[in-house]
Amino acid sequence: MFLESKTAYFNTPIGTAKIVGNKNGIQSIIVLDTSVETTKEVPLCLQACVAQLQEYFNGRRTHFDLTVNPKGTPFQIKVWKSLLKIPYGKTKSYLEQSKAFGDIKAVRAIAAANGKNPLWIVIPCHRVVGSDGSLTGYAGGIWRKKWLLNHENPTKQQSLFEDFSY
Repeated sequence: MFLESKTAYFNTPIGTAKIVGNKNGIQSIIVLDTSVETTKEVPLCLQACVAQLQEYFNGRRTHFDLTVNPKGTPFQIKVWKSLLKIPYGKTKSYLEQSKAFGDIKAVRAIAAANGKNPLWIVIPCHRVVGSDGSLTGYAGGIWRKKWLLNHENPTKQQSLFEDFSY
């Protein structure tokens, strides 16, 4: 039986979130580069997702409790599940993710699967960084990845010369 997917839009500090899902779970969450009017009446099957994302952006949620139903290959789904093990406020390198996944040689395939993650924020692919700590590879743009990581770990390290002017 085919279940029609529902869609909701709401504004976040990093753009308009588009949430798609049905009673079998949330299928995708992306943040758009264009502004879309916020959904006035959120479909019942998406209400918990909207509420939990609002709590996340308001700093009151560090873990999501949602039924998700992302579409992907068995390999991609396994990679996305591995992302859920990265704690809020922490990061892991692509190499570390590959080691935890059990196949260090699959680092590029794992990185590619991360890039296909349809459930931004809820499945935290933004927590994966380069081996040197650099912010690389985020489908939503590096600025969003940086924002999300700063939001989750607000301890800011300042450069010695940050406020020094000549």
